[in-house]
Amino acid sequence: MDDFRGIADRIALDIARGRLRTGQRLPPQRAFARRHGIAASTAGRVYAELVRRGLVVGEVGRGTFVRATEVTGPGRSLVEDAGARVNLELNYPSVPGQSELLAPALAPLLRPDVLTDALRPGAADGTPEAREAVAALLATGDWRPDPGRILFTGNARQAIAAALASLVRPGGRVGVEPLTYPLVKEVAGRLAVTLVPVETDEEGPVIESLLAAHRSAPLSALYLQPALHNPTSATITTGRRLELARAVRDLGLPVVEDRVWSFLHTGPEPPLATLAPHLVHVVDSLSKRVAPGLTVGFVVVPEGSVGPVGAVAAAVRSGGWGPGAFAVEAAVRWIGDGTVARLVAAKREQAVRRQGLVREALGGFDVRADPRGYFAWWRLPAPWRADSFTAAAAELGIAITPGTAFRVDPKRTPDAVRIGLASAGEPELAGALRTLAALAARGPERPRREGQSSRPS
Repeated sequence: MDDFRGIADRIALDIARGRLRTGQRLPPQRAFARRHGIAASTAGRVYAELVRRGLVVGEVGRGTFVRATEVTGPGRSLVEDAGARVNLELNYPSVPGQSELLAPALAPLLRPDVLTDALRPGAADGTPEAREAVAALLATGDWRPDPGRILFTGNARQAIAAALASLVRPGGRVGVEPLTYPLVKEVAGRLAVTLVPVETDEEGPVIESLLAAHRSAPLSALYLQPALHNPTSATITTGRRLELARAVRDLGLPVVEDRVWSFLHTGPEPPLATLAPHLVHVVDSLSKRVAPGLTVGFVVVPEGSVGPVGAVAAAVRSGGWGPGAFAVEAAVRWIGDGTVARLVAAKREQAVRRQGLVREALGGFDVRADPRGYFAWWRLPAPWRADSFTAAAAELGIAITPGTAFRVDPKRTPDAVRIGLASAGEPELAGALRTLAALAARGPERPRREGQSSRPS
């Protein structure tokens, strides 16, 4: 029977018309069932349907709350516009004069005799020129990837998906940090893969937690963001990287090393790929370095055998994750003429300035941020919860990301939010941060009696 969907439709209409406000707590399911004259099991299905539509969020032990921003379906991504006046959820850096820097390299591609070839689908292995250009782009310290082991996708998410699809069968287990990139959760769901949280401390993933997770049921892979972890900004220390490398070598455990934000990182910590070169798949892209609208993803396949290259390439083809030839050719030109290097330098300077704004506005709060990064992880003061604070911020026209978006274990809800610093202009960002600081200091409104509109405490 679909009666529960009709009830869910009515609740959705109440949300759309403002009769249920963002952040408002819904009644417990049993009370909801009594109020609507339905079985408790039907009420459970109504709530599950509202969660599926992205209209509410459930927090274990706390209740169910109207979401801060409208979500149109289960596939909504964090890169979509939340409709707020100041969007600190979207997080793609852009610098003044960026378009003027990018345009000259594109002009030759627009000639009719060139455009025909440039608009064809690209191959997973790109071209020799493209592989050499990307090897130079990704090189850092003592690590320079072998051009023959570089594959191309449409973006970083597809690069992650291809690497995981080549390593993990449906039903397999992948170790991840307890807070992880939300789109990895989406990728895992589509691949029918289970994400297993590995505890972390101030130095990085805890080795004993990794070993315990593997003992309980073998892991097929480990996904990590070693530099400027999203959302916490943490960077794994050199000592912990050495311990991790020894552990994965002992276990024979493949690693997917996400280096998408590492272009901002200038520290001495070596890539994991230098410490366990036969096990580490490196994923990266141009989206943050250049722009999200015309991007290319990269997978650097581990050293040692031909097989893994073919397995990842097969995953790229079967998933429809191949790059566009136009984007690859543009990337080669931008890398070759120094455009990417100039953009990286400008974005590093911009990130430092914006972190200064964070320290100025939120200096009295528990904020974790790297002075080189484009986001900040804010552990909210009690009695704020992540979703109610996000809802209250949305009412003030500011979009931020609740910590629940990053959690792997649904039973562990962080009372924290991620502030994206990349997309808003600096004056707007500064004003929004001051507004959020005042909101946090004021605290949530006390809830009124049931039936009255309120923000939950």
